[in-house]
Amino acid sequence: MTPDSAQIIALQALAWIASDEDLLQAMLERTGASGDDLRANAADPDFLGAVMDFLMENEEALTDFCETSSLKPEMARQVRHALPGATPEW
Repeated sequence: MTPDSAQIIALQALAWIASDEDLLQAMLERTGASGDDLRANAADPDFLGAVMDFLMENEEALTDFCETSSLKPEMARQVRHALPGATPEW
């Protein structure tokens, strides 16, 4: 997984999260980000890493995103590892 590919998938995840008001609100609360932060940092690999962290902490959301995006769930781990700030447990 290249960093560029990971960023594209993480951007897709961010768009998917943003399409669900409850999930978006949960992510904003969890990360402390605002709507303006989302727009300003959407291309920042560090921020996209935080998006993937949020998604991976919510198994139901992760499964739904993977199904919607036709991704295998293990791909999410690869995406996260290709972005800055990955922790070993991912």
